[in-house]
Amino acid sequence: MTKLDTLNVREFIDTRRFGRYQLLVTAMCALVVFLDGFDTQAIGYVAPAIVKTMGIARSTLAPVFAASLVGLMLGALIGGPLSDRFGRRPVLLCGMVAFGLLSLATAGAGSVQSLLMLRLLTGLGLGCVMPNAIALTSEFAPERVRATAVMVMFCGFSLGAALGGLAAAGLIREYGWQSVFIVGGVLPILAALYLAKALPESVRFLVAKGGREEKVRHTLARIDPGFVAGPKTRFIADGESHKKFPVAQLFAGKRALLTCLLWVVFFMSLMDLYFLSNWLPTVINDAGISVSQAAVITAMLQVGGTVGTLVLGRVFDKVSPFKALAAIYFLAAAFVVAVGMSTHSTLLLVTSIFGAGFCVVGGQIGANALAAKSYPTEIRATGVGWALGVGRIGSILGPVVGGFLINLQWDMRHVFLIGAAPVFIAGLAAVVIAAAGGKGREQ
Repeated sequence: MTKLDTLNVREFIDTRRFGRYQLLVTAMCALVVFLDGFDTQAIGYVAPAIVKTMGIARSTLAPVFAASLVGLMLGALIGGPLSDRFGRRPVLLCGMVAFGLLSLATAGAGSVQSLLMLRLLTGLGLGCVMPNAIALTSEFAPERVRATAVMVMFCGFSLGAALGGLAAAGLIREYGWQSVFIVGGVLPILAALYLAKALPESVRFLVAKGGREEKVRHTLARIDPGFVAGPKTRFIADGESHKKFPVAQLFAGKRALLTCLLWVVFFMSLMDLYFLSNWLPTVINDAGISVSQAAVITAMLQVGGTVGTLVLGRVFDKVSPFKALAAIYFLAAAFVVAVGMSTHSTLLLVTSIFGAGFCVVGGQIGANALAAKSYPTEIRATGVGWALGVGRIGSILGPVVGGFLINLQWDMRHVFLIGAAPVFIAGLAAVVIAAAGGKGREQ
Protein backbone atom coordinates (compact mmCIF):
# COMPACT_ATOMS: atom_id res chain seq x y z
CA MET A 1 0.00 0.00 0.00
CA THR A 2 1.35 3.41 -0.96
CA LYS A 3 0.23 6.83 0.19
CA LEU A 4 1.57 9.99 -1.39
CA ASP A 5 0.73 13.68 -1.17
CA THR A 6 1.38 14.19 -4.88
CA LEU A 7 1.19 11.53 -7.56
CA ASN A 8 2.20 11.87 -11.21
CA VAL A 9 -0.15 9.54 -13.10
CA ARG A 10 2.14 9.32 -16.12
CA GLU A 11 4.97 8.04 -13.92
CA PHE A 12 2.52 5.77 -12.11
CA ILE A 13 1.51 4.09 -15.38
CA ASP A 14 5.07 3.97 -16.74
CA THR A 15 6.43 2.22 -13.64
CA ARG A 16 3.73 -0.45 -13.45
CA ARG A 17 3.60 -3.59 -15.50
CA PHE A 18 1.22 -3.84 -18.43
CA GLY A 19 -1.45 -5.68 -16.49
CA ARG A 20 -4.82 -7.29 -17.12
CA TYR A 21 -6.76 -4.04 -16.88
CA GLN A 22 -4.65 -2.29 -19.52
CA LEU A 23 -4.94 -5.42 -21.65
CA LEU A 24 -8.72 -5.25 -21.30
CA VAL A 25 -8.75 -1.59 -22.37
CA THR A 26 -6.53 -2.46 -25.34
CA ALA A 27 -8.87 -5.32 -26.29
CA MET A 28 -11.92 -3.06 -26.13
CA CYS A 29 -10.21 -0.48 -28.35
CA ALA A 30 -9.23 -3.33 -30.69
CA LEU A 31 -12.90 -4.29 -30.92
CA VAL A 32 -13.72 -0.69 -31.83
CA VAL A 33 -11.19 -0.52 -34.66
CA PHE A 34 -12.14 -4.05 -35.79
CA LEU A 35 -15.63 -2.78 -36.53
CA ASP A 36 -14.15 0.42 -37.97
CA GLY A 37 -12.00 -1.64 -40.35
CA PHE A 38 -14.92 -3.80 -41.43
CA ASP A 39 -17.09 -0.81 -42.29
CA THR A 40 -14.33 1.34 -43.80
CA GLN A 41 -13.28 -1.37 -46.27
CA ALA A 42 -16.81 -2.62 -47.02
CA ILE A 43 -17.36 -0.30 -49.97
CA GLY A 44 -14.22 -1.60 -51.72
CA TYR A 45 -15.26 -5.22 -51.34
CA VAL A 46 -18.82 -4.69 -52.60
CA ALA A 47 -17.83 -2.34 -55.44
CA PRO A 48 -17.76 -5.00 -58.21
CA ALA A 49 -21.19 -6.28 -57.11
CA ILE A 50 -22.64 -2.74 -57.03
CA VAL A 51 -21.29 -2.08 -60.52
CA LYS A 52 -23.07 -5.17 -61.85
CA THR A 53 -26.30 -4.68 -59.88
CA MET A 54 -26.73 -1.00 -60.75
CA GLY A 55 -25.39 -1.37 -64.28
CA ILE A 56 -22.91 1.48 -63.95
CA ALA A 57 -19.34 2.09 -65.11
CA ARG A 58 -16.56 1.29 -62.67
CA SER A 59 -15.33 4.89 -62.65
CA THR A 60 -18.76 6.02 -61.41
CA LEU A 61 -17.87 4.66 -57.96
CA ALA A 62 -14.76 6.83 -57.64
CA PRO A 63 -16.77 9.75 -56.14
CA VAL A 64 -18.40 7.31 -53.70
CA PHE A 65 -14.97 6.13 -52.54
CA ALA A 66 -13.89 9.75 -52.24
CA ALA A 67 -17.03 10.80 -50.33
CA SER A 68 -16.48 8.11 -47.72
CA LEU A 69 -12.94 9.33 -47.22
CA VAL A 70 -13.98 12.99 -47.07
CA GLY A 71 -16.22 11.99 -44.18
CA LEU A 72 -13.33 10.18 -42.50
CA MET A 73 -11.16 13.26 -42.91
CA LEU A 74 -13.74 15.64 -41.45
CA GLY A 75 -14.50 13.22 -38.61
CA ALA A 76 -10.82 12.97 -37.67
CA LEU A 77 -10.29 16.75 -37.83
CA ILE A 78 -13.36 17.39 -35.67
CA GLY A 79 -13.25 14.35 -33.39
CA GLY A 80 -9.67 14.82 -32.19
CA PRO A 81 -10.11 18.34 -30.76
CA LEU A 82 -13.56 17.42 -29.37
CA SER A 83 -12.12 14.50 -27.43
CA ASP A 84 -9.28 16.62 -26.06
CA ARG A 85 -11.99 18.89 -24.66
CA PHE A 86 -14.80 16.49 -23.66
CA GLY A 87 -13.07 13.14 -23.32
CA ARG A 88 -12.01 10.19 -25.45
CA ARG A 89 -14.83 7.91 -24.30
CA PRO A 90 -17.97 9.97 -25.15
CA VAL A 91 -16.73 11.01 -28.58
CA LEU A 92 -15.74 7.43 -29.40
CA LEU A 93 -19.12 6.01 -28.36
CA CYS A 94 -21.08 8.65 -30.28
CA GLY A 95 -19.00 7.94 -33.37
CA MET A 96 -19.70 4.20 -33.13
CA VAL A 97 -23.46 4.64 -32.86
CA ALA A 98 -23.43 7.11 -35.75
CA PHE A 99 -21.55 4.94 -38.20
CA GLY A 100 -23.59 1.90 -37.19
CA LEU A 101 -26.91 3.60 -37.94
CA LEU A 102 -25.64 5.08 -41.18
CA SER A 103 -24.24 1.75 -42.33
CA LEU A 104 -27.71 0.27 -41.88
CA ALA A 105 -29.12 3.12 -43.96
CA THR A 106 -26.53 2.43 -46.69
CA ALA A 107 -28.06 -1.02 -47.22
CA GLY A 108 -31.15 0.75 -48.54
CA ALA A 109 -29.31 2.97 -51.02
CA GLY A 110 -30.90 2.72 -54.46
CA SER A 111 -28.70 5.06 -56.45
CA VAL A 112 -25.12 6.26 -56.70
CA GLN A 113 -26.18 9.66 -55.34
CA SER A 114 -27.75 8.24 -52.16
CA LEU A 115 -24.81 5.87 -51.74
CA LEU A 116 -22.43 8.83 -51.99
CA MET A 117 -24.25 10.89 -49.35
CA LEU A 118 -24.63 7.99 -46.90
CA ARG A 119 -20.95 7.02 -47.17
CA LEU A 120 -19.98 10.65 -46.56
CA LEU A 121 -22.01 10.75 -43.34
CA THR A 122 -20.83 7.29 -42.27
CA GLY A 123 -17.27 8.52 -42.64
CA LEU A 124 -17.92 11.31 -40.12
CA GLY A 125 -18.70 8.74 -37.43
CA LEU A 126 -15.80 6.51 -38.41
CA GLY A 127 -13.39 9.44 -38.38
CA CYS A 128 -14.26 10.30 -34.77
CA VAL A 129 -13.56 6.77 -33.57
CA MET A 130 -9.98 6.08 -34.59
CA PRO A 131 -8.07 8.97 -32.92
CA ASN A 132 -9.77 8.16 -29.63
CA ALA A 133 -9.04 4.45 -29.74
CA ILE A 134 -5.39 5.30 -30.39
CA ALA A 135 -5.29 7.93 -27.62
CA LEU A 136 -6.96 5.67 -25.05
CA THR A 137 -4.65 2.75 -25.73
CA SER A 138 -1.59 5.00 -25.68
CA GLU A 139 -2.54 6.66 -22.39
CA PHE A 140 -3.14 3.39 -20.56
CA ALA A 141 0.12 1.77 -21.73
CA PRO A 142 3.56 2.22 -20.08
CA GLU A 143 6.08 4.10 -22.21
CA ARG A 144 8.28 1.03 -22.69
CA VAL A 145 5.55 -0.88 -24.55
CA ARG A 146 3.39 1.95 -25.84
CA ALA A 147 4.08 1.51 -29.54
CA THR A 148 3.56 -2.23 -29.21
CA ALA A 149 0.25 -1.75 -27.39
CA VAL A 150 -1.10 0.70 -29.96
CA MET A 151 -0.01 -1.46 -32.88
CA VAL A 152 -1.40 -4.67 -31.41
CA MET A 153 -4.66 -2.85 -30.71
CA PHE A 154 -4.69 -1.65 -34.29
CA CYS A 155 -4.50 -5.21 -35.53
CA GLY A 156 -8.22 -5.07 -34.92
CA PHE A 157 -8.56 -2.72 -37.90
CA SER A 158 -6.62 -5.02 -40.23
CA LEU A 159 -8.50 -8.08 -39.00
CA GLY A 160 -11.82 -6.31 -39.45
CA ALA A 161 -10.89 -5.28 -42.98
CA ALA A 162 -9.53 -8.74 -43.85
CA LEU A 163 -12.46 -10.67 -42.36
CA GLY A 164 -14.73 -8.17 -44.06
CA GLY A 165 -13.36 -9.40 -47.37
CA LEU A 166 -13.84 -13.03 -46.43
CA ALA A 167 -17.34 -12.36 -45.09
CA ALA A 168 -18.25 -10.17 -48.06
CA ALA A 169 -17.53 -12.98 -50.49
CA GLY A 170 -20.13 -15.24 -48.84
CA LEU A 171 -22.62 -12.51 -47.93
CA ILE A 172 -22.70 -11.06 -51.44
CA ARG A 173 -23.09 -14.49 -52.99
CA GLU A 174 -25.96 -15.53 -50.69
CA TYR A 175 -27.76 -12.29 -49.78
CA GLY A 176 -26.52 -9.51 -52.05
CA TRP A 177 -24.21 -6.56 -51.40
CA GLN A 178 -26.69 -4.89 -49.02
CA SER A 179 -26.11 -7.63 -46.41
CA VAL A 180 -22.53 -6.47 -45.90
CA PHE A 181 -23.75 -3.07 -44.69
CA ILE A 182 -26.45 -4.60 -42.50
CA VAL A 183 -23.84 -6.66 -40.65
CA GLY A 184 -21.55 -3.60 -40.55
CA GLY A 185 -24.34 -1.56 -38.92
CA VAL A 186 -25.73 -3.96 -36.33
CA LEU A 187 -22.39 -4.99 -34.82
CA PRO A 188 -21.08 -1.50 -33.83
CA ILE A 189 -24.41 -0.56 -32.22
CA LEU A 190 -24.34 -3.71 -30.07
CA ALA A 191 -20.68 -3.10 -29.24
CA ALA A 192 -21.39 0.51 -28.22
CA LEU A 193 -23.99 -0.69 -25.71
CA TYR A 194 -21.36 -2.93 -24.09
CA LEU A 195 -18.60 -0.31 -24.16
CA ALA A 196 -20.86 2.31 -22.57
CA LYS A 197 -20.61 0.23 -19.39
CA ALA A 198 -17.13 -1.26 -19.68
CA LEU A 199 -14.83 1.28 -21.36
CA PRO A 200 -13.09 3.74 -18.96
CA GLU A 201 -12.00 7.29 -19.65
CA SER A 202 -8.27 7.99 -19.91
CA VAL A 203 -6.91 8.60 -16.40
CA ARG A 204 -4.38 11.05 -17.80
CA PHE A 205 -7.19 13.01 -19.44
CA LEU A 206 -9.18 13.01 -16.19
CA VAL A 207 -6.23 14.45 -14.29
CA ALA A 208 -5.44 17.03 -16.97
CA LYS A 209 -9.03 18.30 -16.83
CA GLY A 210 -9.25 18.22 -13.03
CA GLY A 211 -12.11 17.75 -10.60
CA ARG A 212 -12.52 14.00 -11.11
CA GLU A 213 -10.39 12.59 -8.32
CA GLU A 214 -12.69 9.70 -7.41
CA LYS A 215 -12.65 8.38 -10.97
CA VAL A 216 -8.87 8.74 -11.01
CA ARG A 217 -8.54 6.77 -7.75
CA HIS A 218 -10.83 4.04 -9.07
CA THR A 219 -8.93 3.71 -12.35
CA LEU A 220 -5.51 3.64 -10.68
CA ALA A 221 -6.74 0.92 -8.34
CA ARG A 222 -7.82 -1.12 -11.37
CA ILE A 223 -4.37 -0.70 -12.92
CA ASP A 224 -2.59 -1.67 -9.67
CA PRO A 225 -4.89 -3.39 -7.13
CA GLY A 226 -2.20 -3.05 -4.45
CA PHE A 227 -2.14 0.74 -4.67
CA VAL A 228 -4.24 3.05 -2.48
CA ALA A 229 -4.06 6.83 -2.75
CA GLY A 230 -4.35 8.83 0.45
CA PRO A 231 -7.43 11.04 0.92
CA LYS A 232 -5.35 14.18 0.42
CA THR A 233 -3.38 12.92 -2.57
CA ARG A 234 -3.09 15.46 -5.37
CA PHE A 235 -2.93 13.96 -8.84
CA ILE A 236 -0.86 15.60 -11.54
CA ALA A 237 -0.01 14.87 -15.17
CA ASP A 238 3.01 16.16 -17.04
CA GLY A 239 2.10 19.28 -18.95
CA GLU A 240 -1.36 19.44 -17.44
CA SER A 241 -3.39 22.54 -18.21
CA HIS A 242 -7.00 23.59 -18.07
CA LYS A 243 -6.71 25.92 -21.06
CA LYS A 244 -7.98 25.20 -24.50
CA PHE A 245 -5.38 23.72 -26.82
CA PRO A 246 -6.02 24.79 -30.40
CA VAL A 247 -4.45 23.11 -33.42
CA ALA A 248 -1.76 25.82 -33.26
CA GLN A 249 -0.31 23.96 -30.26
CA LEU A 250 0.77 21.21 -32.65
CA PHE A 251 3.36 23.69 -33.92
CA ALA A 252 4.41 25.11 -30.54
CA GLY A 253 7.88 24.59 -29.11
CA LYS A 254 9.87 22.09 -31.14
CA ARG A 255 6.85 20.33 -32.62
CA ALA A 256 6.49 22.27 -35.92
CA LEU A 257 8.89 20.19 -38.04
CA LEU A 258 7.66 16.93 -36.54
CA THR A 259 4.02 17.84 -37.20
CA CYS A 260 4.61 18.85 -40.81
CA LEU A 261 6.61 15.74 -41.63
CA LEU A 262 4.12 13.47 -39.87
CA TRP A 263 1.44 14.99 -42.06
CA VAL A 264 3.53 14.12 -45.15
CA VAL A 265 3.93 10.55 -43.90
CA PHE A 266 0.21 10.15 -43.22
CA PHE A 267 -0.81 11.82 -46.50
CA MET A 268 1.39 9.59 -48.65
CA SER A 269 0.86 6.39 -46.70
CA LEU A 270 -2.93 6.63 -46.64
CA MET A 271 -2.97 7.65 -50.29
CA ASP A 272 -1.28 4.37 -51.19
CA LEU A 273 -3.28 2.28 -48.71
CA TYR A 274 -6.65 3.39 -50.06
CA PHE A 275 -5.50 3.21 -53.65
CA LEU A 276 -4.71 -0.46 -53.02
CA SER A 277 -7.68 -1.39 -50.86
CA ASN A 278 -10.30 0.27 -53.07
CA TRP A 279 -9.12 -0.73 -56.53
CA LEU A 280 -7.39 -4.09 -56.04
CA PRO A 281 -10.63 -6.13 -56.17
CA THR A 282 -11.74 -4.45 -59.39
CA VAL A 283 -8.32 -4.57 -61.07
CA ILE A 284 -7.87 -8.23 -60.13
CA ASN A 285 -11.37 -9.01 -61.40
CA ASP A 286 -10.47 -7.33 -64.71
CA ALA A 287 -7.48 -9.69 -64.93
CA GLY A 288 -9.89 -12.61 -65.21
CA ILE A 289 -10.37 -13.60 -61.57
CA SER A 290 -13.91 -13.98 -60.19
CA VAL A 291 -15.43 -11.33 -57.90
CA SER A 292 -15.45 -13.62 -54.85
CA GLN A 293 -11.88 -14.80 -55.44
CA ALA A 294 -10.71 -11.21 -56.02
CA ALA A 295 -12.19 -10.24 -52.64
CA VAL A 296 -10.35 -13.10 -50.93
CA ILE A 297 -7.04 -12.25 -52.63
CA THR A 298 -7.41 -8.57 -51.74
CA ALA A 299 -8.00 -9.57 -48.12
CA MET A 300 -4.34 -10.68 -48.07
CA LEU A 301 -3.47 -6.98 -47.98
CA GLN A 302 -4.97 -6.75 -44.50
CA VAL A 303 -3.72 -10.19 -43.44
CA GLY A 304 -0.21 -9.03 -44.30
CA GLY A 305 -0.90 -5.81 -42.41
CA THR A 306 -1.90 -7.76 -39.31
CA VAL A 307 1.27 -9.87 -39.40
CA GLY A 308 3.36 -6.76 -40.05
CA THR A 309 1.80 -4.97 -37.11
CA LEU A 310 2.54 -7.82 -34.71
CA VAL A 311 6.13 -8.03 -35.89
CA LEU A 312 6.85 -4.30 -36.08
CA GLY A 313 5.41 -3.22 -32.71
CA ARG A 314 8.37 -4.42 -30.67
CA VAL A 315 10.77 -3.11 -33.31
CA PHE A 316 9.47 0.45 -32.85
CA ASP A 317 9.78 0.13 -29.05
CA LYS A 318 13.35 -1.21 -29.22
CA VAL A 319 15.12 0.72 -32.00
CA SER A 320 15.03 4.20 -33.52
CA PRO A 321 11.36 4.14 -34.56
CA PHE A 322 11.42 6.62 -37.42
CA LYS A 323 14.46 4.95 -39.02
CA ALA A 324 12.59 1.66 -38.85
CA LEU A 325 9.48 3.32 -40.30
CA ALA A 326 11.51 4.67 -43.24
CA ALA A 327 12.93 1.22 -44.00
CA ILE A 328 9.44 -0.33 -43.95
CA TYR A 329 8.09 2.23 -46.40
CA PHE A 330 10.98 1.74 -48.82
CA LEU A 331 10.32 -2.01 -48.75
CA ALA A 332 6.62 -1.27 -49.28
CA ALA A 333 7.43 0.53 -52.53
CA ALA A 334 9.19 -2.59 -53.82
CA PHE A 335 6.21 -4.82 -53.00
CA VAL A 336 3.70 -2.47 -54.64
CA VAL A 337 5.77 -2.59 -57.85
CA ALA A 338 5.82 -6.39 -57.55
CA VAL A 339 1.99 -6.51 -57.40
CA GLY A 340 1.79 -5.03 -60.88
CA MET A 341 4.28 -7.55 -62.24
CA SER A 342 2.51 -10.64 -60.84
CA THR A 343 -0.61 -10.94 -62.99
CA HIS A 344 0.66 -14.12 -64.61
CA SER A 345 0.79 -16.04 -61.33
CA THR A 346 -1.84 -16.18 -58.58
CA LEU A 347 0.79 -17.32 -56.07
CA LEU A 348 3.06 -14.38 -56.84
CA LEU A 349 0.11 -12.01 -56.77
CA VAL A 350 -0.99 -13.24 -53.34
CA THR A 351 2.60 -13.07 -52.05
CA SER A 352 3.13 -9.54 -53.37
CA ILE A 353 -0.17 -8.30 -51.94
CA PHE A 354 0.68 -9.89 -48.58
CA GLY A 355 4.08 -8.16 -48.62
CA ALA A 356 2.52 -4.83 -49.58
CA GLY A 357 0.07 -5.18 -46.71
CA PHE A 358 2.87 -6.10 -44.29
CA CYS A 359 4.70 -2.88 -45.12
CA VAL A 360 2.01 -0.37 -46.12
CA VAL A 361 -0.57 -1.28 -43.48
CA GLY A 362 2.09 -2.12 -40.89
CA GLY A 363 3.87 1.14 -41.62
CA GLN A 364 0.68 3.20 -41.33
CA ILE A 365 -0.23 1.60 -38.02
CA GLY A 366 3.31 2.26 -36.84
CA ALA A 367 2.91 5.91 -37.84
CA ASN A 368 -0.31 6.05 -35.78
CA ALA A 369 1.56 4.74 -32.74
CA LEU A 370 4.47 7.13 -33.19
CA ALA A 371 2.13 10.11 -33.60
CA ALA A 372 0.40 9.19 -30.33
CA LYS A 373 3.74 8.91 -28.55
CA SER A 374 4.99 12.23 -29.91
CA TYR A 375 2.35 14.54 -28.42
CA PRO A 376 1.45 15.31 -24.78
CA THR A 377 -1.88 14.24 -23.26
CA GLU A 378 -3.64 17.60 -23.68
CA ILE A 379 -3.24 17.59 -27.47
CA ARG A 380 -2.69 13.88 -28.17
CA ALA A 381 -6.07 13.20 -29.77
CA THR A 382 -5.80 16.48 -31.71
CA GLY A 383 -2.32 15.53 -32.93
CA VAL A 384 -3.37 12.06 -34.00
CA GLY A 385 -6.71 13.28 -35.36
CA TRP A 386 -5.18 16.01 -37.49
CA ALA A 387 -2.44 13.71 -38.79
CA LEU A 388 -5.16 11.26 -39.78
CA GLY A 389 -7.29 14.10 -41.16
CA VAL A 390 -4.50 15.39 -43.38
CA GLY A 391 -3.75 11.79 -44.30
CA ARG A 392 -7.36 11.36 -45.37
CA ILE A 393 -6.79 13.97 -48.06
CA GLY A 394 -4.26 11.54 -49.48
CA SER A 395 -6.70 8.68 -49.03
CA ILE A 396 -9.29 10.64 -51.03
CA LEU A 397 -6.84 11.22 -53.86
CA GLY A 398 -5.66 7.60 -53.90
CA PRO A 399 -8.90 6.07 -55.29
CA VAL A 400 -9.43 9.05 -57.61
CA VAL A 401 -5.92 8.71 -59.08
CA GLY A 402 -6.47 4.96 -59.37
CA GLY A 403 -9.71 5.51 -61.29
CA PHE A 404 -7.95 7.99 -63.58
CA LEU A 405 -5.15 5.51 -64.34
CA ILE A 406 -7.61 2.69 -64.99
CA ASN A 407 -9.62 4.89 -67.36
CA LEU A 408 -6.39 5.45 -69.30
CA GLN A 409 -6.40 1.69 -69.93
CA TRP A 410 -2.95 1.31 -68.44
CA ASP A 411 -1.86 -2.22 -67.65
CA MET A 412 -1.31 -3.33 -64.04
CA ARG A 413 2.46 -3.00 -64.27
CA HIS A 414 2.36 0.73 -64.98
CA VAL A 415 -0.55 1.42 -62.60
CA PHE A 416 1.30 -0.09 -59.67
CA LEU A 417 4.62 1.45 -60.64
CA ILE A 418 2.95 4.83 -60.11
CA GLY A 419 1.35 3.41 -56.96
CA ALA A 420 4.75 2.83 -55.38
CA ALA A 421 5.72 6.51 -55.40
CA PRO A 422 3.66 7.70 -52.37
CA VAL A 423 5.11 5.19 -49.88
CA PHE A 424 8.61 5.95 -51.13
CA ILE A 425 8.00 9.64 -50.37
CA ALA A 426 6.63 8.66 -46.92
CA GLY A 427 9.89 6.84 -46.31
CA LEU A 428 11.88 9.95 -47.20
CA ALA A 429 9.83 12.03 -44.74
CA ALA A 430 10.48 9.48 -41.98
CA VAL A 431 14.21 9.67 -42.73
CA VAL A 432 14.11 13.46 -42.22
CA ILE A 433 12.23 13.07 -38.91
CA ALA A 434 14.86 10.61 -37.70
CA ALA A 435 17.69 12.89 -38.85
CA ALA A 436 16.07 15.81 -36.99
CA GLY A 437 16.12 13.81 -33.78
CA GLY A 438 12.59 12.42 -33.74
CA LYS A 439 12.44 9.60 -31.20
CA GLY A 440 8.72 8.94 -30.93
CA ARG A 441 8.55 10.45 -27.42
CA GLU A 442 6.30 13.17 -26.00
CA GLN A 443 7.69 16.52 -27.09
